[in-house]
Amino acid sequence: MKFRSLIFISFVTFTMLSCTGQPSKSLKSVDPVTFSKEIAQLEEPQLIDVRTPGEFNAGHILDAENIDWLSNNFVAATEKLDKSQPIFVYCKSGGRSAKAAAKLEELGFKKIYNLEGGIMKWDAAGLSTRAEGEQGEAKPSNKIIGMSPQEFANLLNTDKKVLIDFNAKWCAPCKKMAPYIDKIQKEMADQLLIIRLDADENKTLINEMKIDELPTLLLYKNKELQWKHTGFMSEEDLKKQLQ
Repeated sequence: MKFRSLIFISFVTFTMLSCTGQPSKSLKSVDPVTFSKEIAQLEEPQLIDVRTPGEFNAGHILDAENIDWLSNNFVAATEKLDKSQPIFVYCKSGGRSAKAAAKLEELGFKKIYNLEGGIMKWDAAGLSTRAEGEQGEAKPSNKIIGMSPQEFANLLNTDKKVLIDFNAKWCAPCKKMAPYIDKIQKEMADQLLIIRLDADENKTLINEMKIDELPTLLLYKNKELQWKHTGFMSEEDLKKQLQ
């Protein structure tokens, strides 16, 4: 009986390792600097931005081609690409590109590089992008998009604590947290000011403050940063931090 149990456990372990334990040989998720270096080694890199056309037009990596992961013709649009050559994919924060990269692997692409953290990490690393219609080499833009740093600083001119919530409409954790962040604002209105800022509408601040993940929460007191948190946080944990 013990021998049969041992065989069964061994079989299950082998099956799990075979199905999920082996790292992919064709797909790599890499940091922005590595992503940039790998692209630079090729004369004509296959660089794919899998965001929506609107996001792409607002700013993208030089020489990138837009193939929207959320469109119905993603697979058809990749048929023109060379499966034997490296392909580089990225999106806003890494979620969509990870799914697109997995699909490209399924379609038979031999070497796939996915940008960890997406273009948010790319921008935070100081690497350059270009908006649709701009000519020449990609470079950071001096144009202020959304709130300026000075306007942001003015928000902190209060005796209350200030919680800045950088979020986005497409960010699932942001949407999940929004109802109780609004609730906390009402409950603590006499001692706390909560300001919610859309990352897509305030790109200048995002770049200046090197925000590379959403949601990002920043707590200020007397204009000084007291606490920072990125990613999802429960209502209970957030309340404890704000006390």
